[in-house]
Amino acid sequence: MIDFTAATTIWVRNLLLYKRTWKMNIFPNFFEPVFYLLSMGIGLGAYVAGVGEESYLAYIAPGLLASQAMMGASFETTYNTFVKMNFHRVYDAVLSTPAEVEDIVFGEMLWATTRAVAYGAGFLLVTALFGLVSTPLALLTLPAIVLVGILFGAIGLAFTARIPYIDLYSYYYTLFVTPMFLFSAVFYPLDRYPEWVRPLAALDPLYHSVVLMRGLFRGEIVPELAVHAAWCLVVSAIFYRLAVSGMKKKLIG
Repeated sequence: MIDFTAATTIWVRNLLLYKRTWKMNIFPNFFEPVFYLLSMGIGLGAYVAGVGEESYLAYIAPGLLASQAMMGASFETTYNTFVKMNFHRVYDAVLSTPAEVEDIVFGEMLWATTRAVAYGAGFLLVTALFGLVSTPLALLTLPAIVLVGILFGAIGLAFTARIPYIDLYSYYYTLFVTPMFLFSAVFYPLDRYPEWVRPLAALDPLYHSVVLMRGLFRGEIVPELAVHAAWCLVVSAIFYRLAVSGMKKKLIG
């Protein structure tokens, strides 16, 4: 059972620390998708007629929004969490209080989701300034960003709970995050990929996030989006349990 007071305390601690360095931390993560939007959307977009009835720039914008939320949650639950757990021993101190491992995991997921929403909302504002937001329903992407943050926060924590060395994150980002970013219909429709690749999309967390974000960004509220949202929730629950079990083994033994 999660103690929400203890979990919120974890969130507040992270917020207080982040307030000291937010200017230094937020800009690199904020501008990266903007550069992708400019280089791919405007640069490559000059050679691509568009996708369907929309420009290539408008097509990739919601996919970049989903990937921005993914990266915001992933960085927080990988390197930052590993340092707090293994070098600063923050969680050892937390466990000396009535708090449990479940509270730590849930609190870190809340913070990772907060980071995802901050970056995602900032990028949504950029897309509006580019004139890419065509409907007020695009604001529905904000709760979707929360869902994406929870999903990748849980996945990042589950991985962090099971690695002994910080260097292993190179495998996480190179073999997991980067392929997802490149092959999750962010830049091209799924039907452009070889047929053997398409079924793998059903296993790709970012693909489901991109489809959900793209539909809401366009204001296309269709039943299919509920399926993708449910998939994200179920996978989040699975990885949350994996994160809790892994953290218990590492912190308690």
